[in-house]
Amino acid sequence: MTGSAAKSTAKSPKKGETATLGATGRPYRGFATPPALDSHGPARIIALCNQKGGVGKTTTTINLAAALAEYGRRVLTIDFDPQGALSAGLGIDTHDMPTIYDLLLDTKRDPQDVIVQTSVPGLDIMPANIDLSAAEVHLVNEVARETILSRVLRKVAGDYDVILIDCQPSLGLLTVNALTASHGVLIPLECEFFALRGVALLIETIDKVRDRLNPSITLDGVVATMYDPRTLHSREVLERVVDAFGDDVLETVIGRTVKFPDASVAGVPITEFAPEHPAAQAYLRLARELVARGAVA
Repeated sequence: MTGSAAKSTAKSPKKGETATLGATGRPYRGFATPPALDSHGPARIIALCNQKGGVGKTTTTINLAAALAEYGRRVLTIDFDPQGALSAGLGIDTHDMPTIYDLLLDTKRDPQDVIVQTSVPGLDIMPANIDLSAAEVHLVNEVARETILSRVLRKVAGDYDVILIDCQPSLGLLTVNALTASHGVLIPLECEFFALRGVALLIETIDKVRDRLNPSITLDGVVATMYDPRTLHSREVLERVVDAFGDDVLETVIGRTVKFPDASVAGVPITEFAPEHPAAQAYLRLARELVARGAVA
């Protein structure tokens, strides 16, 4: 475990001191290092969802998963995007191997046939490739087609503490499957004006899924990504996000850095590629915050 992460705890300002404000305008908290778990499972399933592309969904899935694994959680990631970026980002070559697509078409198949161990201890993945793009066509005539992923994940949920689903940038049948299977939704939101515009439609979709398919689904939070405090635009967008979503906006903010694409090329999370970098520390803090909020065990 990274030394500075292990020592980080939530501290209150001493009498007479002024609390340091974080990027979201709230007093900065380090969040305590979560205690080890006595046992594992059943998993809480979280969909990382935003119909706009390029907002940091895959980056957040990879690095949040790695950070949770670093804190002793057993984590399964689901690549649910035909582009297969999550698989590539974790160094998995999906050529000529079974993928999540095979499980959707044959729910009687053993999911263990598809699960792959990554280079990060405690972090596994169900990979995907371009074959997944045909899933919506094949599933459209299936009975209870919105619940197929839920039936797949039910078989492995007992082996993990958290399952993170990296959704594709759309609100189609695959995303509805992910929302139906999930206990919570985490919305990565780029600190850029156009990223704000589609969030209302996403919230509306989540409400429809809650009303018709999955009454227990909750919004676990909005995580601001690609934040650049040097630009007025980033600061204004983050301020508007906090005004719109209040306490649903997580206190941890992910900054913009070239280290993310460098880590993706290397096929490892940033917590392994550059563990002392502020971006790696931010994802460790995000993991601690989600544990502190009760979104993760």
